[in-house]
Amino acid sequence: MTTVAIAGGGIGGLATALSVSAQGHRVVVLERSDVFAELGAGIQLAPNGMHALDRLGLAAAVARIAVPVGELRFMDGVSGEHVVSMPLDERYRTRFRNAYVVVHRGDLYRLLLRACQDSDRIDLRPSCPVAGYERADRGVRVLLADGSTLTADTLVGADGLHSAVRRQLVGDGLPRNAGITVYRSIVPMDRVPKDLRHQSVTWWAGPGRHFVHYPIAGGRYLNLAPSAENQPAETFSGTAVPTTVVREEFAVLCDTAQRLLDLGAEWKAWVLVDREPVDVWTDDRVALLGDAAHPMLHYAAQGACMALEDAVVLGELLDCSAAQFGARLRRYNTARRGRTARVHQLARDSIGLWHARGTVATARNKALAAMSATDLYDYVAWLHGARNFAAPDATPLPDPADAGTYTLAGYLGPADGKHADRATPSGTYTLSGYLDDPA
Repeated sequence: MTTVAIAGGGIGGLATALSVSAQGHRVVVLERSDVFAELGAGIQLAPNGMHALDRLGLAAAVARIAVPVGELRFMDGVSGEHVVSMPLDERYRTRFRNAYVVVHRGDLYRLLLRACQDSDRIDLRPSCPVAGYERADRGVRVLLADGSTLTADTLVGADGLHSAVRRQLVGDGLPRNAGITVYRSIVPMDRVPKDLRHQSVTWWAGPGRHFVHYPIAGGRYLNLAPSAENQPAETFSGTAVPTTVVREEFAVLCDTAQRLLDLGAEWKAWVLVDREPVDVWTDDRVALLGDAAHPMLHYAAQGACMALEDAVVLGELLDCSAAQFGARLRRYNTARRGRTARVHQLARDSIGLWHARGTVATARNKALAAMSATDLYDYVAWLHGARNFAAPDATPLPDPADAGTYTLAGYLGPADGKHADRATPSGTYTLSGYLDDPA
């Protein structure tokens, strides 16, 4: 039996283990920590991420932990004005053939972990940090931090932002400091006043900062995540910060946003980082995946979805013998680099959308408020509607051979089969003028 080694036991690594093992390969997951666990708060899963999970056989399980979202709400964080909403109702689910949901990162991780634990083809090894690799005849020798080695037919580097596999394969140094700090807190929903509870993902956009919140963990908690361009000199991750720091940082926001922020406690902060996209993620039988391949800012809310897409594409390409692994990894690299680079750029460009000031913010609000639901759906169709995950403009149209719909395994009810909005638009709406200062 062929052996696939995976460096990193995060969401991407475990999803890859499931996808690859489904092809009949033995998988060894090498995790640096002494336990398999995931830290963090909320994750947004657009239909493309949900479709990837369904292809991993997890749609019904996700339905039990997900909170379906009713709309994506864009608010002017200074005036409190409701600018525009993208409805995520039956029209959206019919067009993109799945729901938009939010989950707690830990809940999703435990779901993936249980599925791996239940597989007799997946060997989960904690306390096994990968330090590098050596190409070998008919395979790869995985170098572990303790000096031992493991021989495998291929190695997938899913070891995150500071990937040891990427360090050797790409060698591009430290991640880029984006100059933005994100603060996070989770609030029990019973502490949230009823007039502030919304079954939505809500953004409050302000000058040089914004604030997003949404329910997680089956609606039992509210996830708070404000971000500010405060140019931290050094990067840090999960650092505790006083509530007073958060209040001062976002004092410019309106009263309603302030009421929500005041609910937060035990705040922690992260400096946002990413890397420049690269064309080559492979070295013979070694490949990168997820944040190790294409780390991006969280402003497109697609980091987890991209890792899940990677896992599905890679696993389905490895329906072959070990002798073909090198060629199949190169196909995976070619299939995924364009799409992930486009999402990477979208995440960076979104800073201007959320953080605009003065007349630029006014122009942005006017442009967004003029968009209909269909305009908004057209704008995200290449991303949310992707089905094959293998090109920058992966077709958003359903596979005609697939008569069913993917709506959390029926959790939200079947779509009605009508696709009135799915015609290809005559042009592409790019919001290409909202950043032009009318003055």
